[in-house]
Formats: sequence, C-alpha cells, structure tokens
Amino acid sequence: MFLFDAHLDLSMNAVEWNRDLTQDLYTIRDREKNLTDKPDRAKGVVSFPEMRKGNIGVCVATQIARYVKPDSKIPGWHSQAQAWAQSQAQIAWYKAMEEAGEMFQITTFEQLSKHLALWENAASTENLPIGYILSLEGADSLISLKNLEIAYGYGLRAIGPAHYGPGVYAYGTDSDAPLAQKGKDLLREMDNLNMILDATHLCDTAFWEAMDIYKGPVWASHNLVRAITPHNRQFSDEMIKTLLERNAVIGMAFDAWMMIPGWVRGKSTPESTGLKIEHIVQHIDHICQIAGNANHVGIGSDLDGAYGKEQSPGDLDSIADLQSITSLLAARGYSEADIEKIMWKNWVEFLRSAWN
Repeated sequence: MFLFDAHLDLSMNAVEWNRDLTQDLYTIRDREKNLTDKPDRAKGVVSFPEMRKGNIGVCVATQIARYVKPDSKIPGWHSQAQAWAQSQAQIAWYKAMEEAGEMFQITTFEQLSKHLALWENAASTENLPIGYILSLEGADSLISLKNLEIAYGYGLRAIGPAHYGPGVYAYGTDSDAPLAQKGKDLLREMDNLNMILDATHLCDTAFWEAMDIYKGPVWASHNLVRAITPHNRQFSDEMIKTLLERNAVIGMAFDAWMMIPGWVRGKSTPESTGLKIEHIVQHIDHICQIAGNANHVGIGSDLDGAYGKEQSPGDLDSIADLQSITSLLAARGYSEADIEKIMWKNWVEFLRSAWN
C-alpha cells in the first residue's frame, strides 16, 4: 500500500550524520561500522532505496537546528546565526537531491496530486523521485520573521515552533513556559502565510496558547498518546480532542521510548522490552476510539531521528517494514478503506483542505 510518512529528518542524517541516503541501507551501515560518535552508528533504518521498497512516495522532510544557551545540557548550536547556517546547508542538500532526481519538492496541492498519480501509474517505483513537503522542527534557526519569509520562499510549508527544552519561540519537551512574544508573532505571521502549525513537541502551556492564537491548519507530525505512555512528550486525551476539533491529523512515531511505558533510553532494548511494531496499533486505536472514526491518524515515523535499530521496534529492520502496519490493523478489525486513510489518505485530505 502507498505510504505517506509525515516526519523524517532526512537532511539531518545527510548533513550532520554524513549519511549518503541514495546508497543501499546495508552499504551505509557497513561504512559506519567503526564509527562511535553517535549511538546509532551502523544501525540506521532509512535510505531512499528502502523508502521506495516500502512504497513511501511522499514524506514530510525536516530542517532541524536547535539554538542552546551556554548552560544547556541539550546539544545544539551556540547562536541563532549558526543554527540558520546549518538549516541552509540542509536546504542545499535537498536541492541537490532534487537535481539528482532523487526527490521532488511539493508546495501545492496540484503538485501533490500529480506526484501521487506518478507513483500510482508507474510500473516500478525503483527510480521514482520521492516527494517531500518541507517542515522546520523547532523554529530557533529563524533569526527573525524575515528569515521566515525567506524560508517560505524556498518552500517551507510547516513549522513546529518547539523541540526539546527552552526555545527562542516556544518551550518544548521536558520544559514548560508560556509562549514568548516572539512565539506569538511567529504564529501570526505563519497564519498570514497559511502555513501548517505542527503541534508536536510544544510544552503543555505553549500548546494551549497556540491553539487559541493560531487560526490556520494544525497537524501533529509525530506524536503519541499520554494515556498509554505517560510523559509530557505525548498528548493527553484533552489535547487529542482539541486537535480533532481542529481537523488535525496525528502522525504515529516509532521512537521506542514513546511507544511503551518504562523504556529507559540508553539502557532498554527492543529485546529486553519485547517492543514490536504492533505496539503502535494501541496508540492508533486510542485516537480512533476518541474520534469515533479513523480520519485523524497517520504515520509520522521519525525513524532515524537521532536513533536507529537500538531504539526502534525489534521487528523493524528498515523503514520498508512499516508496511506490516496494514496487516496489524486488519487483524484489529480495521477496514481496507480505514487502513488506506491511516497509511496515506488522511494526510492527503488534510493538505487538500489546507492548501485549497
């Protein structure tokens, strides 16, 4: 089945992790087998060939560059200017991938429709470009609203104002504070540009303020359920209900510690916890039960989001294995039509509404 993945940190992997995603996945792993600078070396699960193998023809692809103050325990860039420069290196890589025919940037619904038809009608996906919608994860790299205008010009269509910890525009995971005035100004300018607000990573206080201030389209590219995995990174049922009222779609993330309670990062393993892809169905079903339908859930895998096989479901060797979600949902009683919605159609319908 066709799959739309709403969150992949492709340029981070290419520019910061120095991975050539055009290569075979096992070639990438082999090249990293003696590297120790990152915990996920030789354990990545994403490459363009594997995405094509998994029929992942469209994704939301990110820029990401966090600014941190001197006392921060979270890694990041030491100035907003440096963060901006990093984000521009990522853009340069996306453009190079477009020129190589590996990727195709999508900024309008007409482009999306044509790209979907290309994949639907192709005899083989082996050499097809992967469509991508550009998103910014954490807005710290925007030095001012002028940078937002520049970014919109090169195709940025969605922004998650926060990431981890304190941010320039909003506080994120494992922190909490009201929106800064800069954050409120950012939301209003995003509204003027009809950009998509990604509610993922917003701290609780900022989430509720953003829902009041922002009038445009809202999605959550990669977020799970607090009732299943208690943590501020996940959405409470009250948050989920508010997102449903906004006609949002919530993407299911496959970062292990988000999927099941009790996972200790750096200590737990897929083997020790028994984590499998099927655990995501609990999160899907929880949201569908609240909604009374399957219209508000999608896939936003976040695979290779600074982790690899060591922090992914044990039965996931590559991103292509996301295809097993279809049989897991069918076994749970989901209809073919609802499975198609979850795998890709809900994101397409969201964009039809947002962009038309």
